[in-house]
Amino acid sequence: MEVCYQLPVLPLDRPVPKHVLSRRGAISFSSSSSLFGAPDPRQLAQVKPSSLCRRGAISYDSSDQTALYIRMLGDVRVRSQVGFQPDRRGSHPYLGIDFRTLHAHAESTGSIPARRIRRLFSFQRHLLSSRFLRGAPHLNPLHILDEDYCGQAKCMLEKVGSWNFDIFLFDRLTNGNSLVTLTLYLLSHYGLIELFQLDMVKVHRFLVLVQEDYHNHNPYHNAVHAADVTQAMHCYLKEPKLAKSLTSCDILLGLLAAATHDLDHPGVNQPFLIKTNHYLAVLYRNTSVLENHHWRSAVGLLRETELLSHLPAEDRLTMERQLGSLILATDISRQNEYLSKFRTHLDQEDLCLGNASHRHFILQMALKCADICNPCRPWELSKQWSEKVTEEFFHQGDIEKKHKLEVSPLCDSENNSIADVQIGFMTYVVEPLFAEWARFSDTRLSQTMLGHLCLNKASWNAMQPEASGSSEEPESEPEPSSRALPQGSLQS
Repeated sequence: MEVCYQLPVLPLDRPVPKHVLSRRGAISFSSSSSLFGAPDPRQLAQVKPSSLCRRGAISYDSSDQTALYIRMLGDVRVRSQVGFQPDRRGSHPYLGIDFRTLHAHAESTGSIPARRIRRLFSFQRHLLSSRFLRGAPHLNPLHILDEDYCGQAKCMLEKVGSWNFDIFLFDRLTNGNSLVTLTLYLLSHYGLIELFQLDMVKVHRFLVLVQEDYHNHNPYHNAVHAADVTQAMHCYLKEPKLAKSLTSCDILLGLLAAATHDLDHPGVNQPFLIKTNHYLAVLYRNTSVLENHHWRSAVGLLRETELLSHLPAEDRLTMERQLGSLILATDISRQNEYLSKFRTHLDQEDLCLGNASHRHFILQMALKCADICNPCRPWELSKQWSEKVTEEFFHQGDIEKKHKLEVSPLCDSENNSIADVQIGFMTYVVEPLFAEWARFSDTRLSQTMLGHLCLNKASWNAMQPEASGSSEEPESEPEPSSRALPQGSLQS
């Protein structure tokens, strides 16, 4: 099925509307440009410098009245008198341009039918993506990423199952496209693209839209966090108990839930949305507001891209519901509910992964662990995440002070420190959850995570002005709640 949007034709040399640029770039090509026939060097040399700065809006011919809407995916290079000029504003490292649709006036006819051109573009995207997944070398000399960066990123993907995986470095190597690149690789790694007969064009489009719908101005809840959670989910899916029990559908749902679990996160928590009468709080009746929004946003993108449109309608609806069940499990206000159920199953030793409902519950617990696993990472990574989440926390407090609102717990930078926030979060939220996970899956990975958690907690304790044992309170006193701490509380 062809991907086609009915967007208006833009006259040349006119600023591209913001609502278009928010999700799609715009370029206008002459009918004699290299896309439609032999290139005209004189026209290529006449590209205006000002148009190169217009977020991907480039005019080749002032007399052209045909606008081609595209998504700028990566390092688009335009030949001018001084050579190739890169524009790194894209959102995908492996494709140059993802063509959406061709718009032309009814009276204008080209030498090549528009439908044939769209098919050509679609095939070109499929060919490039297939070459990457097969590991084949690029035939196009205009590499989207520098060779060394691309090579390093591929080397990192070979070790994507390592708990020491540095998602920050990977994000830099992929030009800010860690979520798209990582998720695409994992879908291919598990054979899900072939098994579910997914259209590569739709897969790319879905992942790019997901990445773009995360807010990069959020210090913590952004696409890099989603990529980190997806990588952690992959590590858990490899654990022996899960690897031999989960179905391909379970794995697909787990990866999709990890990639979309914080989709369109506003960078503030649920109590903030409620006390400011935000429309999302009203829409979801103050219940799992953010998680419901993440789920509905993910379903919206699945339907917009028609990623699963070839599956029977009943199967699609079932997958959408299960996706929602996984994402809703990340609501920290329900932490005790899930932890108590998990502990009961382990005490009674009645978990049977041959049972579909039990497998789904374990996927929920795996996603919960992946979502708050930052304190269990090596110190160099854990410390960066702690600083980012606390920055986001304190930013919410600054907004509340500015508008004369009651400052949310742990959001006051004057009365809280990063060490205070992290020690409390580790004690009352992370340790109880990962202790039970280690009971369920007593592996080297589980022991590694608990070891890092212990060392990281000791490091934060050492940073407190007056180090004392006050943070080591019995687990039976304060229970984890939406007041309890950073990563979780920002999600609820």
